[in-house]
Amino acid sequence: MIRVSTKFERPEPSVVKQLSAFSSATVHEAQGRLGALDSAIKPVDHTMSLCGPAFTVQCAPRDNLMLQTAIAYAQPGDVVVVSAGNYEEAGSFGDVLANACQSKGLAGLITDTGVRDTEDLRALGFPVFSRSVSIKGTVKETVGPMCEPITVGGVLVRPGDLMRADADGVVVVRREDAAEAAALSQERVDAEAGFIAAYRAGKTVVEMCNLAPVLAAKGLVIEE
Repeated sequence: MIRVSTKFERPEPSVVKQLSAFSSATVHEAQGRLGALDSAIKPVDHTMSLCGPAFTVQCAPRDNLMLQTAIAYAQPGDVVVVSAGNYEEAGSFGDVLANACQSKGLAGLITDTGVRDTEDLRALGFPVFSRSVSIKGTVKETVGPMCEPITVGGVLVRPGDLMRADADGVVVVRREDAAEAAALSQERVDAEAGFIAAYRAGKTVVEMCNLAPVLAAKGLVIEE
């Protein structure tokens, strides 16, 4: 007998909302360039975006038994995060399961394997981020861990960690660091707004980034 607990601590909804205001790249940079999943994991449509606590599940390659189980037990606002061995030649998730997720109020799906029915997924608008698109079917044979730490896209993801994903990629934020990551992301956005204003006012990148001494130290001479 295998016992699985679906109980874990989630970030406060207010923190999820705060972090959702920032892009995946901003969050990644703000938290010290940590947490970025492999760049191969992308949305099936560039308009898709999600932010929510991870409901983690481990699947065997080409097997979606535990994925379907996770969908049944995930809570509204959760992001189902799937580790399935980076196996690209399987369509483990499609429009039927996406409707099941959307009906439950789940925030999205992130998987290191393949999905299919992408036209229907785009029409539905349920956020899906995957390593590949494949029409090849799956089996329902292997049970595995759920709501335990997994590795997805080369990054450790624990249940309750915050997932932020958009057109550029996916980043994970440790649950206990989420509030700080949101504050640091706001600081970064404010700083970048200052840079943009300076550039529009006529300042150069060399001036604003203090590149002159760096270039000189590397022996670069620019003749104008």
